[in-house]
Amino acid sequence: MQRPSVPLLCFLGATETVTGSRFLVDTPHARVLVDCGLFQGLKSLRLRNWDPFPFPPASIDVVLLTHAHLDHTGFVPALIRDGFNGPIFATEGTKNLSDILLPDSGHLQEEDAEYANRKGFSKHAPALPLYTEEDGNEAMKRFTVVDFNRTQEIAPGIQATFRPAGHILGSATITLDISSTKPRTLTFSGDLGRHRHPILCSPAPLTETDFVVVESTYGDRHHEDERSMQTFEESIVRTAGRGGVIVIPSFAVDRTEVILFHLKQLSQAKRIPDLPVYVDSPMALASLAIYRKALAEGSPELEPGLRSDVDPFDTGRLIEARTVAQSRAINDNRYPSIIISASGMATGGRVLHHLANRLPDHRNTVILVGYQAAGTRGRSLIDGARSLKMMGKYIPGRAEIVNVPAFSVHADQGETIEWLQTAPHPPETTFVVHGEKSGAEALHDRIEHGWTAAVPRYLEIVRLD
Repeated sequence: MQRPSVPLLCFLGATETVTGSRFLVDTPHARVLVDCGLFQGLKSLRLRNWDPFPFPPASIDVVLLTHAHLDHTGFVPALIRDGFNGPIFATEGTKNLSDILLPDSGHLQEEDAEYANRKGFSKHAPALPLYTEEDGNEAMKRFTVVDFNRTQEIAPGIQATFRPAGHILGSATITLDISSTKPRTLTFSGDLGRHRHPILCSPAPLTETDFVVVESTYGDRHHEDERSMQTFEESIVRTAGRGGVIVIPSFAVDRTEVILFHLKQLSQAKRIPDLPVYVDSPMALASLAIYRKALAEGSPELEPGLRSDVDPFDTGRLIEARTVAQSRAINDNRYPSIIISASGMATGGRVLHHLANRLPDHRNTVILVGYQAAGTRGRSLIDGARSLKMMGKYIPGRAEIVNVPAFSVHADQGETIEWLQTAPHPPETTFVVHGEKSGAEALHDRIEHGWTAAVPRYLEIVRLD
């Protein structure tokens, strides 16, 4: 495929949506894909996962991953299956977590397809997975680990530097130095963490850069931490008082750790009842093991204060459900308890069975603890849906629904602006991505007060010369 005469940036995803992060840097000498995520949420977005990739996968020289979440990594197995044959560069934390997430993603897709075929509710005959567990395992063979804060050539004429982003373990901002007639520097925020993350250290500041591609998940919002923690605490006390069960759909990586951390703090302070806490997600438990290992090894990514706690994630009544039988047994419990299960937006996974079992009972509560994208069951619950379609059936929703967005490990508008202002000089252009339209436009308007900013469209291409 013909090379361009000047460096180009192509927006292949994460435009007017918080999913499908894919950004192609196309230069006269190399083609680099930064992130390779799944589209999630609305059906019109999910269908893009099945479309031919906008550029021939075989023409891409290298893939760089900012972090392990599936909206940034989940399309990698399909890209390889369709012809990509180059290396994948990521930090050690991203590699370790991807080793859990990618095969599990394929496994869940196989399970969902099999279940749909068995129950006969798919429009496709037969329903097929986007990729398989084996595809996920094969993808891991391509990973090459890179160190934080070390600049190295990853493709002809392109050097990359990964710096801590403070979002999840291994998460990074990526700066590319592009050699050309006019050298250019381009920085991708990935998903930015929070300065007040209870487990991870703050994002590293921006360095000198010509262009920034920044996320805007919470571009129109400000996290109210104190009020959110109060809401979280009160909802647990209230539900236990009426004999109900709390179901928390949670992202398997980092969000589960943050929830467990706060539950332990509240429990030790005797601000909530002493309840059994079930973590019902093999992927979340595998992720938890990686966090515990990083803590034991004194990872510089983690807050130093955590090292004084033998296990900051164990409330004292933590029960780890690993098998299908253990998961099913939880549904028989009728005493107050807390169930944490993936997925975080209730798009799939074991949490669907818990929701189907608990939503019809008014004594129970569903606590949503992160961003809920348009088109997901989590967003429907926040918007007041009286029923949810799951596994081919409509489930009545009588349980209490509580939204606690401050549990998100995404920076809010103010924190994102603070990070951008660490740049030594204003970049030429800041591209606002990875946000729904309202979030992206609100952050764009804040940035435009002093800098040049743009909200790119899907498949838009801009020159970097």
